[in-house]
Amino acid sequence: MSTRLDSRSLALFLAVADALSFRQAAEALHLSQPPLSRAIRDLEERLGTRLFDRDTQGVSLTQAGLKLLPYARNVGALLRDAEAALKVRALPSTLRLGLTSAAEPTWFRGLAERIQARHPETVVSVVSDASPRLVRRLRASKLDAAFVALPTDVRGLDILDIERLPMVVALQSSHPLARRRSLRLADLAPERVFWFERSRQPAFYDHCLSIFERHGFAPRKLREPTDHHVLLADVASGRGIALLPKSFASLKRAGVVYRALLEGDELAVGIGLATPKDRQEMRALLAAMAIPASVK
Repeated sequence: MSTRLDSRSLALFLAVADALSFRQAAEALHLSQPPLSRAIRDLEERLGTRLFDRDTQGVSLTQAGLKLLPYARNVGALLRDAEAALKVRALPSTLRLGLTSAAEPTWFRGLAERIQARHPETVVSVVSDASPRLVRRLRASKLDAAFVALPTDVRGLDILDIERLPMVVALQSSHPLARRRSLRLADLAPERVFWFERSRQPAFYDHCLSIFERHGFAPRKLREPTDHHVLLADVASGRGIALLPKSFASLKRAGVVYRALLEGDELAVGIGLATPKDRQEMRALLAAMAIPASVK
């Protein structure tokens, strides 16, 4: 059975009806104007009625065009719904998400709940771990996506930079340096500094070491506890000071204060969203729920 209407003709009609300009509609459709004008004239001839009035004042819909408009919109919506129904899901039924334990951006809190609320058909499970281990799980298909600390070796994965967190100094509130609003690495040279082992984050360890060497900073190092609450307790007791991503300043601990570090931007921890290759849509959905409002 033949028909005088088809989806392409309706899409062209809608573009002109929305823009009320053949030139603007052609630009939106990535067409040149003459083929669009011919297609609309052909549609009008098939229907036996004019859909647009064209004069020096511009373009307007005729009564026939106004009558066709809601039907064209409904057909377009039905086609989009049909395409979405057949489309591969952007998120799997169970989303296995990794969160780095190297930093605590405020938007980590409640991230799983936000994803679950916007995608109720997806069950979200979260793993917190060191970034290199999260990357290994991604490569072994044991995770679907992970927010990792950067720099980290992410070869073979796609990575999207989300945020940078400058380093700050955590020190005992009664420490003489706590009287200052900001500090330099040189000010910390006599201090004992808690520092993580290279095996926990090799790429970031090497990144920081190169900056320390550039500034001639060679502190006495103490092994950093993996639990940050234990670390802050040690700082509060005066055992040593710590360099931490700025997000940790939200962890309040009696006896601990945080001070800006002038070299903090050089030592900044990046947060990146790592996913397997060819998962652009999933990556875009997760990034939209994670990117801090300050950088959106």
